[in-house]
Amino acid sequence: MEIIRVENLSVKYNDHLAIKDVTLSINENEYICLVGKNGSGKSTFLKTITGLQKKESGIIDFNISKSEVSYLAQNNMTDENFPATAKEIIMTGVQKHNLKPFYSKADEESYEKIIKKLNIEDIVNKKIGDLSGGQRQRVLLARTLIGNPKVLLLDEPCNGLDSKTIKSFYEILDNLYEESNITIIMATHDLKNISNQNIRVVALEQNVVFDGNIKDYKTED
Repeated sequence: MEIIRVENLSVKYNDHLAIKDVTLSINENEYICLVGKNGSGKSTFLKTITGLQKKESGIIDFNISKSEVSYLAQNNMTDENFPATAKEIIMTGVQKHNLKPFYSKADEESYEKIIKKLNIEDIVNKKIGDLSGGQRQRVLLARTLIGNPKVLLLDEPCNGLDSKTIKSFYEILDNLYEESNITIIMATHDLKNISNQNIRVVALEQNVVFDGNIKDYKTED
């Protein structure tokens, strides 16, 4: 089932055309990797879907609620002196400022499930600044997942991580994709550490220059 439809999307930064006439159909339970050089429009595309970036022209139609789309930004939570614990960071993903108590029983149950799924039970009471880069990224992933989104957007989530940590993070995404009815759209420079052969690759150079299976992309590349 198609859950997001993008038609003739164009986005400008000042006089720079970051995306030009992109048309893309995104379906339920797809795993999509957005690839391309720096400045090709990957991050811009994700930000525009979330509403963080204004489009110049085109259409973005959702067949799901926008609240069911969760976004992990690039280089998120880089302040090592931030005083919050991992649990406090994760729980911001379900903050409802107009409700009391602050977190519901359902929120706590979702929290317990997600920390178990991501294997981070042993670090949830540590300060976020005391965690390694890979641990911190799993905490931030938990924050994006705790609200049970239908679409997960990831912008270069493995930037700055070592190859072993990257491989581990991709394995987590593979398991999430296999076990959950979720659509993953990830901007990445790195396909060499990805082993999942079901991934759909969308290559951008302002417009879509390739859209197909990862095996075909690697062969063509």
